[in-house]
Amino acid sequence: MSESIRLDHLTKRYGGHLATDDVSLEIPAGRFVTLLGPSGSGKTTLLMMIAGFVRPTTGRIVVSGRDITDDPPERREFGMVFQGYALFPHLTVAENLAFPLKLRKMPRARIEQEVRRMLDTVHLPQLGGRYPRELSGGQQQRVALARALIFNPKVLLLDESLSALDKNLRAGLQEELRDLHARLGTTFVFVTHDQEEALSMSDEIVIVNHGRIVQSGAPRALYDRPRTRFVADFLGRANFVEGIVTASAGTAISYEAGGIPLRQAGPSDGPPVRPGDAILVGLRPEKLRLARDEPGGATNRTPAEIALVTFEGADHHVRLTTPLGPMQAVVPSDAAGPQPTRGDKVWLSWDADASVVLHDDR
Repeated sequence: MSESIRLDHLTKRYGGHLATDDVSLEIPAGRFVTLLGPSGSGKTTLLMMIAGFVRPTTGRIVVSGRDITDDPPERREFGMVFQGYALFPHLTVAENLAFPLKLRKMPRARIEQEVRRMLDTVHLPQLGGRYPRELSGGQQQRVALARALIFNPKVLLLDESLSALDKNLRAGLQEELRDLHARLGTTFVFVTHDQEEALSMSDEIVIVNHGRIVQSGAPRALYDRPRTRFVADFLGRANFVEGIVTASAGTAISYEAGGIPLRQAGPSDGPPVRPGDAILVGLRPEKLRLARDEPGGATNRTPAEIALVTFEGADHHVRLTTPLGPMQAVVPSDAAGPQPTRGDKVWLSWDADASVVLHDDR
């Protein structure tokens, strides 16, 4: 079993500082939802209010139809995993796992059974007798997860819980967390500032900035159709083209930037644009095609010069100067033909529906 969470107009003030500003959010039962935002955006404050460690100034928190706004953390019965693990250093791994069950006065035989079960679940069956100091960072994080899950909470809250690990360990634990979620069906609410982590793990991402939700949705939808420059820039790499509309018919827009005629197509949830309006278009680097010769049939194209090439394993990240301004492209390392080289004169092209019209950050 898992539970849904509803935040109704949550606001938190610390003196004159507004940490969260009238936030409303629905988290369906059993979903893996990530609160993503830069440092100071208010995402951790939201999580601490859900956990009960911070009381909202105004608003309500409702779990499966039950108002828990005034409930202390222990009455909420949520699992919680912190960035620093928060394991008891004087207790063994097994004793750390047993602790929340002893608080609930579970029979000793059942506690031992549950400890063994959770050690198996997090792939640490032989380490119950060790102390936290004798474990690696990844193993300590698994123990912290196991302790948070051992009493079968209907909600698991995770506060930057993988950020202290190195890249390889983090990637492995991301997969394990996703697998745990799929097997347990528990509602996960995860806080991170790591965009790749959010994209790879979440059913839904909620992007938070300046204490407000700026956009939410499935990872692919957010990545492909950001609404604002902030979302496009924060969630992955993006190119931005500023131009003036020359013609508009429904979702088909012609515009000019840097003296080059361009076309934009595809859905837009903002107000309609008219000839003479300024327009801001976002374009992901991997949507660009790079060629040595001018691509005559391309809908959108611009000459460019390669300013910098960075090898990133499977891809080259290419920075270019163009009449539209600086741009960046991604070129597979095993692409046919000559590899991109600094100083090369090239052409960039992209389809009309490869980009998205962006709106003012609000």
